[in-house]
Amino acid sequence: MNNTVFKFKKILLFSFFCLLVPLLTGCWDRDELNDLAFITAAGIDKKTESTIELTVAVYIPKAAGGGGEMGGSGGSSGEGQQVLVRSAEGITLADALSQLQQRFPRKLFWGHTEVFVIDEELAKDKDIRRIVDFIMRHPRTRERSHIFISKQKAKDLFSLKPPLERDLAEVLVELAESKIGVDITMKDLAQMLIGDSEAAVLPYIETLKPQTGQDKKQTIATIVGTAVFKKGKMIGSIDESATRGLLWLRNEIQLAVVTVKPKNSEGHVSMNLLRAESKLIPKIENGNWKITLKSETEDDIVQNETTLDTRNTKTIQMLEQELEQDINEKVKPILDQVQKEMNADIFGFAEAFHRAYPDAWKKYKNNWDDIFPTIEVRLDTTAKIRRPGIVTEPGAFPEQEVREE
Repeated sequence: MNNTVFKFKKILLFSFFCLLVPLLTGCWDRDELNDLAFITAAGIDKKTESTIELTVAVYIPKAAGGGGEMGGSGGSSGEGQQVLVRSAEGITLADALSQLQQRFPRKLFWGHTEVFVIDEELAKDKDIRRIVDFIMRHPRTRERSHIFISKQKAKDLFSLKPPLERDLAEVLVELAESKIGVDITMKDLAQMLIGDSEAAVLPYIETLKPQTGQDKKQTIATIVGTAVFKKGKMIGSIDESATRGLLWLRNEIQLAVVTVKPKNSEGHVSMNLLRAESKLIPKIENGNWKITLKSETEDDIVQNETTLDTRNTKTIQMLEQELEQDINEKVKPILDQVQKEMNADIFGFAEAFHRAYPDAWKKYKNNWDDIFPTIEVRLDTTAKIRRPGIVTEPGAFPEQEVREE
């Protein structure tokens, strides 16, 4: 009896493995590495009133491995270059891609695309939500790709030869991750465009002027401000100084050195940001919509040009007040510019009211364009200086010149 059961189990197990064999067919739809062209960056420009131009930078493995001279279309690949730049025109982004594919012997692969650049002319004339739709819908594109708006044509930026990095993609990724401006990924942009306010921001870049005597291509693109969008179209931009205030309002400030000139003192004191946190506190009172920006920051003193003694409590308190005033002075201009002139809620006020007052939001959301410019904003800023540095006294002044606040 036991022998019969054992044989039955063997037959059953053998049959099970036989059924699995047809399923073990391997990667039938695989793409060999040697058959792929890896896109590292893509640029989208306005070509005519009805067409756009797609430009891609493709990684050249031979240039990276062999170090030899490589030729390429568009004049962007030469000695020392590791990318090949090519362009194609189309009615839509998908159409331009199909035209571009005909100019490559390998299949274009989006999985390594780190950067998308849209030129300012296209962003102001066309609804970029159509471009975002293609990028988000494509199965191989990366939601974490960084996106920028360029003052110059994206095609022209891709022809630059960065002195330190491999190509423009690496330059822009490093700039975005350094947090000197807004850092927006494709996923972030899509979420902003479908958000309550339908407003969005993107880092605004332009070509950095090369050093005197250098090749005009031996330079990079750098972040010079922020592009502001409403319902998919660029409606304006804000400069670097106003962008610092924007980062405070969006709770995205991570890197900052604040320099103040204390009253009745010669010289300046510079403080480095250690930690910062901002929170929006909305309130609807007697029909009036108000919001408080509560900001807290901790800083270190990194340079003291004055004769003030930073060991003194009164001196520290005075510097903390100067720091709070500096933060408020950065936030107020961006509020006036965006609320009154642009009427684009890029701060997240709509989402804050929606969370705090869902019933009121449901009733008044269609009137947000009328409500947003009238919102009263109160600034509640607290700054703390944690450490005066390794040297507590002014390092280059004799003791008799050191004074309290």
